[in-house]
Amino acid sequence: MKFTSLGRALSARAGVSYEELVRSRILAPLGMSDSTFRPTDEQRSRIGNQTGGRVGFFAHTDDFAATQARLVDAGVQFQEQPRHEPYGTVAVFSDPFGNRWDLIEPKVLSQ
Repeated sequence: MKFTSLGRALSARAGVSYEELVRSRILAPLGMSDSTFRPTDEQRSRIGNQTGGRVGFFAHTDDFAATQARLVDAGVQFQEQPRHEPYGTVAVFSDPFGNRWDLIEPKVLSQ
């Protein structure tokens, strides 16, 4: 069953819009007053800035070069050339929302 169909069925049963159903039954009881289906301009301005401009997300790969090539082919722009750190190969890229990611191929430790 699609989530859209489920949402419609739940809101029809409750007699309120899906947005109101989620707000009253989930968001409000959890104190999530800043969560919404229709963000304000001020809320939109915070999207992509959850980490204050720093890297906040990490994508691990077993093949850095191949993964980077696939991402570049898909239109992803890397903000730096790959660098080799003691923990592995890494480079920073941003997603469409401005979130900064590290693509990392961890160094394999010899046994």
